[in-house]
Amino acid sequence: MVQPKSQRIAFILFCILPTLILFVLFTVYPMVNGLYLSFFEWSGASADKAFVGLKNYVKLLNDPIIPRTIWHDYFLVLTKVVGIMVLATFFAVALTQLRIKESPFYRVIFFFPNIMSVVVIGILWSFIYNPDLGIVNSGLRAIGLEEWARPWLGDETWALPSLVLPAVWAGIGLFMLMMMGGILNVPKTLYEVAKIDGASEWQQFWRVTVPLIWPQIKNSILYIVITTLNGSFILVQVMTQGGPNNATQVMGSYLYQQAFKQYNFGYGATIGVMILILSLVTVLVLQFFLRRERVQY
Repeated sequence: MVQPKSQRIAFILFCILPTLILFVLFTVYPMVNGLYLSFFEWSGASADKAFVGLKNYVKLLNDPIIPRTIWHDYFLVLTKVVGIMVLATFFAVALTQLRIKESPFYRVIFFFPNIMSVVVIGILWSFIYNPDLGIVNSGLRAIGLEEWARPWLGDETWALPSLVLPAVWAGIGLFMLMMMGGILNVPKTLYEVAKIDGASEWQQFWRVTVPLIWPQIKNSILYIVITTLNGSFILVQVMTQGGPNNATQVMGSYLYQQAFKQYNFGYGATIGVMILILSLVTVLVLQFFLRRERVQY
């Protein structure tokens, strides 16, 4: 029996409405409210808001720390995309193509950091980088490279690069599993045909594997970019709090400092609008450059 059109519409709305309500409450409303607050001077602790128009945006354009935070964020984006994608793809190919017996065990080991809180990861790596007791400096001293030991998170030159390693380590497992899912769906006959045609293992990877798992690669890159631009401040806040001397300050951590430490919610909201715009523009640009025809098999 065919249901009336009104009943089908009601059923669809019944399924969509709860998610839509949550999306509006926890995504759309905060974005709109943040844009609204960016036109005010507000401490966040008072009911009084002073309308200042575009004053916060003028301040944003003249703030010497803002360009540094943008550069730091995109440095983390670039290094995380390269580091995570290269390592995740390498391990995914190794665990699917080399027929390693311990493959299930390695999957668990690589994925384990993804179930850990970012705060826990930050604390763990802060101990690893500890200048006196940390495993990094202790290892360097043990092999006679004591002159290379340094206060990694307290050195303006090395503090930001030091954040890359824990960020990459924490992200490999999830994207490795995504790559493995794509690789395991590629018909083995395609590899057999490529091998018969004389293709080497490297050629099979670039001519068969990469084109057929490109949707997973593209989605992984976009996900890394979005989560880095919007979430890297957590690791920064735990490990360095933006220091030393703003050497690791990112847009999110600077927003946090302005809003919750200096009680300048209006300016903090303005930084949030900047993060939203940069994230949107970055994703749109990447969507354009990463697009390619879907390969059918």
